[in-house]
Amino acid sequence: MEKLKVLVVDDEERMRKLISDFLKAKDFEVLEAADGEEAIDLFFEEKDISLLILDVMMPKMDGWAVLKSIREHSRVPVIMLTARSEETDELRGFEYGADEYISKPFSPKILVARVEALLRRSGIQQEETVSVGGIEIDKSAHSVRVDGKELELSFKEYELLLYFVENRGIALSREKILNNVWNYDYFGDARTIDTHVKKLRAKLKSKGEYIRTVWGMGYKFDPED
Repeated sequence: MEKLKVLVVDDEERMRKLISDFLKAKDFEVLEAADGEEAIDLFFEEKDISLLILDVMMPKMDGWAVLKSIREHSRVPVIMLTARSEETDELRGFEYGADEYISKPFSPKILVARVEALLRRSGIQQEETVSVGGIEIDKSAHSVRVDGKELELSFKEYELLLYFVENRGIALSREKILNNVWNYDYFGDARTIDTHVKKLRAKLKSKGEYIRTVWGMGYKFDPED
């Protein structure tokens, strides 16, 4: 099943990266645009974008103009982002056809949850089951099976395993794992990851060998062929 494609439009590169990293961790394909004109070009060029996350205040062409232009041709779900929280702005967004309206600052995890909920309401489903190397993860039930047997994991162990599986074959630094599994506002010790990896490997038994240590960097999930 192909990944669902989300277009993130914001003139702040840091904000685009923050949102993109969290969406990619949930197995979305992410496209980025730095202004309204680039967003319009990408949207009509790609044709299969499932959802837009659209900032209001941007150079060249603001979010309102982008939304109005897209609504002339498509009912694709749109989440508006803004630093302003006035009621009139929200009403304007809904009048122009926005589906959700989120004020900055916001929690990236809450934003991703809104994306998933909006796609479900729109009848667009993300892949719910991921299987690799005898490990099967049911994302809708938050459950894991290994060779057909249910595996009991803590919430963080589950999120860590899912992140590894969805980024299999990629060397992941401890900082990147912290940012995506423990959230960007987590200022803990990177050894937290080592502790969780040790517990996860033990619970996975022979499959724990899939989580390979990348010395001096972090880990890579690399299942055997």
